Amino acid sequence: MEGEAGNEILRANSLYHVYESSAEDGNVVALRGLSVSIMEGEAVAVVGPSGSGKSTLLKCLGGLMKPSAGSVELGGTRMTRLTGVELVELRQKTVSFIFQDANLLPHLNAIDNVAQPLLHQGVMAGVARKKAMGLLERLGVGDRAFGMPEQLSGGEQQRVAISRALITDPKLILADEPTGALDPITSREVLALFDQLHREDDVAFLLVTHSKEVASFCERSLELREGRFIAQHGAGVDIGDLSDSREFIVDDSGTVTLPPDVLLKIGGPGRFEVQEIERDMLHLERVDEEREEIEGSGEMVLSSSCPACFHSYGDSDEQLCPECGSSRPMVQA
Repeated sequence: MEGEAGNEILRANSLYHVYESSAEDGNVVALRGLSVSIMEGEAVAVVGPSGSGKSTLLKCLGGLMKPSAGSVELGGTRMTRLTGVELVELRQKTVSFIFQDANLLPHLNAIDNVAQPLLHQGVMAGVARKKAMGLLERLGVGDRAFGMPEQLSGGEQQRVAISRALITDPKLILADEPTGALDPITSREVLALFDQLHREDDVAFLLVTHSKEVASFCERSLELREGRFIAQHGAGVDIGDLSDSREFIVDDSGTVTLPPDVLLKIGGPGRFEVQEIERDMLHLERVDEEREEIEGSGEMVLSSSCPACFHSYGDSDEQLCPECGSSRPMVQA
């Protein structure tokens, strides 16, 4: 139903997704009961290693893939109840996508790539191209408006892709490794653009990434491992985004299933020793070699020295080392 989510732009409840497989190992469970909410104008990162379920989660949240179980509400409307046409209309007026590869149409120049979403909505070509040109100029690639994708650098292609994502005035942008194919300097320029859109246009972001630097742009980050959220860092942390239940389940084979908020408190999955055991009680401690601190997301700043040749940058904001030409890294403040 419309409007019940208040100022929530996106809500997912108990998402599961299973990839069916005829291989010997059987089906793959990519998502295991995830719940998450994103408020209007909020920036949230989902971080985790390859294979943890990040891209599957993004596709389910954006309506590009139907979850095996659970529900997703976009702008207060439950997507799993919509017809194909209704789902397309909801996505067009609410959400846009940015992927690691710009995915520009190779036979169209930059301005026509950006105008495509409006043309699909029936907007007149002249109106669509005028708005597209304004976005390209705002993102610093107006002089490349008539360049073909093959003629554009990686950074220029990504700026064109961002322009295309913005042309429908979305309330939410879902981005999958948006800077993964870019060099460090261009990546920071793209993140600066995201920050500007977030602050000035109140656009909400959900960024899927394995980069701490990308995640630091967001107010909070959710750590995903093996299809479960195991930790949350940053402002406005809500344990409800990690689990709807605190029930422990031990099946007939002795396998123990813990809710994600409990995993958060014990530092995530791993190997544990049984220190004490009595009827109806276990005392577990993580084995020493697996003990580690889960770092929270914090402010990232330019390194004060070059890790390659140890050149000192001083008060300079240079992005390239003048001594050896290495890219200047970001470090946690």
